[in-house]
Amino acid sequence: MNIKPIKFASIGLGMLIGGLIWINLPNVTLGKTAKLKPPKLVVEPTPLKREVKLATSFSSVVNRVAPSVVEVSSRKLVEQSRVPRSPFSEQSPFFWFFDERDRGGRNTQPRSSQPRQYQAPPQIGSGVIVSSDGYILTNNHVVEGAEEILVTLNDQTTEFSAIVVGADPHSDIAVIKVEPQSPLPAVTLSDSDTLEIGDVVLAVGNPFGVGQTVTMGIVSATGRSGFGMVNVEDFIQTDASINPGNSGGALVDAQGRLVGINTLIISRTGGNQGIGFAVPINMARGVMDQIIEFGNVERGLLGIVMQRHDETLAREFGIEVGKGVLVGDVSAGGPADQAGIRAGDVIMEFDGQPVESMQGLKLMVAESRPDSVVDLTVLRNGDERVIATTIGRLPDEGYAVVRPNREFEYGAIEHDALDGITVSDITREARNEFRIPRNIEGALITRVERGSPADVAELARGDVIISIERQSVRSADEAVELSEQFTQKVVLLRVWSPGAGSRFVVVDSSRDRRQ
Repeated sequence: MNIKPIKFASIGLGMLIGGLIWINLPNVTLGKTAKLKPPKLVVEPTPLKREVKLATSFSSVVNRVAPSVVEVSSRKLVEQSRVPRSPFSEQSPFFWFFDERDRGGRNTQPRSSQPRQYQAPPQIGSGVIVSSDGYILTNNHVVEGAEEILVTLNDQTTEFSAIVVGADPHSDIAVIKVEPQSPLPAVTLSDSDTLEIGDVVLAVGNPFGVGQTVTMGIVSATGRSGFGMVNVEDFIQTDASINPGNSGGALVDAQGRLVGINTLIISRTGGNQGIGFAVPINMARGVMDQIIEFGNVERGLLGIVMQRHDETLAREFGIEVGKGVLVGDVSAGGPADQAGIRAGDVIMEFDGQPVESMQGLKLMVAESRPDSVVDLTVLRNGDERVIATTIGRLPDEGYAVVRPNREFEYGAIEHDALDGITVSDITREARNEFRIPRNIEGALITRVERGSPADVAELARGDVIISIERQSVRSADEAVELSEQFTQKVVLLRVWSPGAGSRFVVVDSSRDRRQ
């Protein structure tokens, strides 16, 4: 099945017929946070009541929640040359609007040697009032780079100018603030950790700018990640209809309590197809608390490349599947490197909390303040040790991916497990062709025989063998010599692959599929 990329669920300037959405994410503009009072939140973390779960109508819930969900309209200045031609109007996906250049098919603007600043049509999204004194949660991509932000209440008559108090592009959450003369209707927050798959949820927002709309669905999954749209992913997945303009809107439970901020969708058309995602309110609230307390959001960085371990790898490292995270590589000079963490270590605990998945560890690190010191419990060659580690700072551009290398011809490794691999030294030409960093040494794989154990283990031409059975490899000769020292059927390799960095691979000769 061929699924097109994930699209943010807000109305951008470049919508095309058929529902494809263009999203621009310029740098965020932060508002002043000096001497701001913290929001007064109403929190009710108890699980849903049984009678609520059995409800057949949600009109009372909608009446309770609707006043807390607002329309967020943001404008920004762009260069005239960058204004898209014939985008859809923000008012409806079926109406066109044209700028001056499009009338009569010719440019009617006066010529100028300087780029002309143009106030683009508003981008329409949604927001949720979380405190009566005017704090509103929305998505970063709804307000990022905005010169002007207008908030319209559900009554469609009351409007406020808003400022961006702060934003976190890594989670796509922003906090904006209005100054009301009387208390605003604030939503009640729940504990998103209590959500269960199958719970009924309602999505409330402003799809396509048509006005506030409510849709119903269930929680399809929790803890969704791996989309690469933002650096910190722990999404609630729902089939409640989420469409462009719903970005920043509310996802509430059957009792009307806020459990998430609607953010993005997976779609072939740009419209809802039953796969929508919301940032859990616990994460969004943590972002808001940091913004209000510190004026910004700083996320932690450990500086490692994490690797999944299946049953075979787990057996090699003496751990259980689903327990701990294998360190595939360590960024030179990073926090983990400075603390003494090594490739091949298995992180079992993070400051006393069990580590059970890569996503779990990533979130624990990201939610740690930079410069804080945590104890990492690691398993190294079967021995457990505790290593004090100073958390680094996640750069604005996000996680730096450790990227790869490889190539040329030498000879075949004649060994049960490594039979079928041809290796060579890494030449200058090979480094240029395969973009191998200078610090990578090893034996370049130039050929893998189809059906061989190495092929089954998904080794490929261009991979670099860095170590064999935890012994370093610096050349093709060393790879051959080391391979001759091991007679076992299962061999543990550490390899460097293009686009993936370094990882551990188990090659098992019993999985030879050659005829």
